Amino acid sequence: MKVLIADKLSEVGVDWLAEQDDVEVDVTGGLSPAELAEIVGGYDGMIIRSGAKVTAEVLAEPGRLRCIARAGVGVDNIDVPTATSKGIIVMNTPGGNTVSTAELTWALMLAMSRKIVPANVSLTGGAWDRKKFQGAQLAGKTLGVIGMGRIGKAVAKRALAMEMEVVAYDPYFAGKCPEGSFEMVGSLGDLCRRSDYVTVHVPKSADTTGMIGREQIAQMKDGVYLINAARGGIIDTEALAEGLESGKVGAAALDVWTSEPPDSEAEKKLIAHPKVLAVPHLGASTGEAQEQVALDAAQQLVEALRGGEIRNALNAPGFEKTLPPMLRPYAELASRIGTILANITPGAIAKVEVVYRGAISDLDVSPITTYLLVGLLSPHMDQPVNVINAPVLAEQRGVTIEQITSKKVREFANLMQVEVHTDQMSRTAVGTIFGTHFPRIIAIDGYRVEMKPDGHVLLIFNDDMPGVVGKFGTILGASGVNIADMTLSRKADPSKAVVAINLDNAPSDAVVEEIRSQEFVNAAYYLELPELPADERGD
Repeated sequence: MKVLIADKLSEVGVDWLAEQDDVEVDVTGGLSPAELAEIVGGYDGMIIRSGAKVTAEVLAEPGRLRCIARAGVGVDNIDVPTATSKGIIVMNTPGGNTVSTAELTWALMLAMSRKIVPANVSLTGGAWDRKKFQGAQLAGKTLGVIGMGRIGKAVAKRALAMEMEVVAYDPYFAGKCPEGSFEMVGSLGDLCRRSDYVTVHVPKSADTTGMIGREQIAQMKDGVYLINAARGGIIDTEALAEGLESGKVGAAALDVWTSEPPDSEAEKKLIAHPKVLAVPHLGASTGEAQEQVALDAAQQLVEALRGGEIRNALNAPGFEKTLPPMLRPYAELASRIGTILANITPGAIAKVEVVYRGAISDLDVSPITTYLLVGLLSPHMDQPVNVINAPVLAEQRGVTIEQITSKKVREFANLMQVEVHTDQMSRTAVGTIFGTHFPRIIAIDGYRVEMKPDGHVLLIFNDDMPGVVGKFGTILGASGVNIADMTLSRKADPSKAVVAINLDNAPSDAVVEEIRSQEFVNAAYYLELPELPADERGD
């Protein structure tokens, strides 16, 4: 096998590759996309970091290239859709920086608690003032960990060695953590009220941006310490500044910023604040982390090329082609049902029930459940989710999956029914395939609908009363948003309804909020789903 290393890579990874009898290695660096395109087809695999740009031009004629490994997490420099279309596996190395990021969190926590930085500055300036820098010990305090992914769990485990009490909360997953040595709490408010230290380790999303704001800080203990080594903006900048000024927040340690380097006046003021310990995104900046991601990339690449286990793949080219023809449309349907339920079911996912009815129940439908998990987990994860890693990610987060098959059907030859249970509520969605390949949602929470899971969609749960549909049309029309399709379903007892609206273009946040603010609206959700291929739309 020929492997190209197209970036500067730690020698640990290069040396491991050189030791493999069936691998021939070439090391280049600084090649432009055009130069890379000329040679890439002669290699079976390629390893990059952040320097090489693997564009559509590079992959236009991929030759024998079968796998690209990124030594690190981000893959913004790889055209993943083009790689997928060419049958090329793209993988990253998310575990390599876990320990380094967890340790940085602890370095920030300790340095902040003991006022190490200002004490050092004072001493090097010639002063000797021990009383001024009296700190706080960690033993006996309560640490609140928000987000129980790989880094959050690593931080929590280390807290036990520091003799701290640990409470943890994950906004997306309600299952028990496998470690079981710390307490999972049911709400963010509970964690805020109980914690002396709060550290965030969640992915950046619309739901987590500003999740620590004025309301959450007001619930915290006086003098609480806050740490963010996850993503900039998860702690609201203005709320944090106000908390520091009032004394509600004793100190804050920040490794990440909304833009890097920070360019907003608000973040620049935080950096200069005497109660803030600020560093320039050092989470993965250790020699050991760089060595680990290099070794991980090399080993994952070679294992995949040898036909072994595929680890940390960000795509799964050709997987759907292994499904029986009858099941292939259900893979697309399942993924879209998962995405819809992920966005309209508030709370942390605890359990998923999937029922397959009709002729498809005679087939192995477990791969379709995997596609469902991809759609369900993707909006809540800080890493790409695909058919290879979705079952593992669900298991790691304690999500229970129940799959049932039944030949009993009534109106449709085949049905797929999904119920998602969170710590707040449950929702169901039922889908089927019209004809041979047109995905449709035919029920939501027991309301009969016929919705195309495609493009811009509004789902509205409202009281059933005169003028409701007209009001929705007026609000959308006034903002220049055209309705492409609409379906309405209602129940007499109680008098409730669901309206599903396909739109030609995306409504603004203000339009969605105006709809939500109507007194007869119980809940409203805007979904942006991938467009269906033209031959699957059924227009």
